[in-house]
Amino acid sequence: MKRYGVEGGKGQGGAVMPFSRAVEADGWLYVSGQTPMENGEVIEGGIVAQSHKAIQNVFAILKEAGYGAEHVVRCGVWFDDPRDFASFNKVFKEYFGEHPRRHVLAWFHRW
Repeated sequence: MKRYGVEGGKGQGGAVMPFSRAVEADGWLYVSGQTPMENGEVIEGGIVAQSHKAIQNVFAILKEAGYGAEHVVRCGVWFDDPRDFASFNKVFKEYFGEHPRRHVLAWFHRW
């Protein structure tokens, strides 16, 4: 089993995250969840900018491991607000084309 980004990247405030960014096993690459973070902070700009950043973070890990968009089988996506789906989906298609891999969607209601 090969691990990529064993340092795990940085979370808010620059804290080192305690996990690998990806693990390759038996010909499969499992990528840890990615957020729209840069230099340990969530970027500004709303759902479109944040969607681009999160996907770019995934692509950086894929590239480091020798993979590309054509190797992606499934994506999981979580939203705070289901109204963001249409905006996210436009961004997702920019990276994965008109017939993208299936993505699983979930959202959380904040009480």
